[in-house]
Amino acid sequence: MLAGCSDAPTPVQATIEPERETSPTRELLPLPPGAKLEDAEGIPNDPYVPARLDWEGSLNPRGRTDETPNVDRIKRRGRLVVGIDQSLYLLSYRDTASGELQGLEVDLARAIADDIFGENHSGTNTLDLRFVDSAARTDALKNGEVDVVIRTMSITPERARKIDFSTPYLTSRVRVLVPRDRGVEDINGLDGKTVCIVDGTNLSQIARTFTPHSALLSTRSWSDCLMATQQFQADAIVADDSILAGLSAQDPYATILPGTLATQYYGVGVAKGQDDLVRQVNTTLERMRNDGTWSELYSTWLGGSIAESAPPPLMYRKEGQ
Repeated sequence: MLAGCSDAPTPVQATIEPERETSPTRELLPLPPGAKLEDAEGIPNDPYVPARLDWEGSLNPRGRTDETPNVDRIKRRGRLVVGIDQSLYLLSYRDTASGELQGLEVDLARAIADDIFGENHSGTNTLDLRFVDSAARTDALKNGEVDVVIRTMSITPERARKIDFSTPYLTSRVRVLVPRDRGVEDINGLDGKTVCIVDGTNLSQIARTFTPHSALLSTRSWSDCLMATQQFQADAIVADDSILAGLSAQDPYATILPGTLATQYYGVGVAKGQDDLVRQVNTTLERMRNDGTWSELYSTWLGGSIAESAPPPLMYRKEGQ
C-alpha cells in the first residue's frame, strides 16, 4: 500500500507587500541563456499547500509475470539507456579529472544495469548515459529516446498521469540557499529580492507561495542559478536540499537557510506501458535497501551535507488479484 507523508512546512507570514527594494543586480551582465525573469505576483489565490503525496504508488516487483518484453528488448540491445544530468554535483556530474560521470544517480543507474544484465556482462559497456534537460525528461521517455530517467525527478500527480515511476529512491526537502552577503537570515527576508529556480521543475508554485513578494528567475540548469547568485542577478535559490548540498559545496560563500518548505520523493521515470521495466527497477531498489547498498551510496555522496536520511518508504499500489 502507498505509504509516506510530508514534513510540516515552515510557516511563512502573509505580510502586506512591502515597498520594493532594489537588489544589487549587475544589470550590465546578460542573464544566463534561456533564462526568464518575472516580477513578484504577491500571495497567490491558490497557494501551494504541502500535503501527503497523492499518488497510487508503483508496481510491486513480486507482482511480475513471466513476460518481460521491455527488459528483454534492453538485453538484446546490450545496454540500458538512461536519461541523466551532467552538472549536478554529488548527484550526477562530470568529473573534470577523469571526464567520467559520477554521483549518486549515476551509481543508481549502474546498479539497475548490473541487475538487468547479471554476471555475464563483465567487461562490457551495458550503461548508456545521455543528458536530458529538466524540461525534456517526460518527452524523452515518451519518444523512446531513453529507457529510464534518473534526474532528480520528483513524483507528482501531474507527471504520474504521463509516465510511470518506480518506488522512491530518495527523499528531499525543499529549502532555500542564499549567498552570505545578502543579509538574509530566513525566508521572510527575501521580500523585494529575486529567487532562482530551474525551468521544467515543479518548484515554481512552491516559490510563488513561500516567496510571494520576490521576483522569479527561471534558468535552464542549477549551475545557471548558482552563477546568477554569484553575479548578483538573483539573491536566493529554491530547490531540493539534495541539489542545494552540491551547490553549497561549490560555493563556500553560500548557506542553506533553516526550515523546510515541502517534502518531495525522487523516482525513476519509465514510459507508460512498460510495467515489466518498472518492476525490474523496483527489484533493484529493494535489493539496495536490503543489502546496505543504498546506505553506502547515501553516505558516499550526501552524508554530512544534508540531514541524515533513511531510505524512503516503499510505495506500492494495491493490484488486483
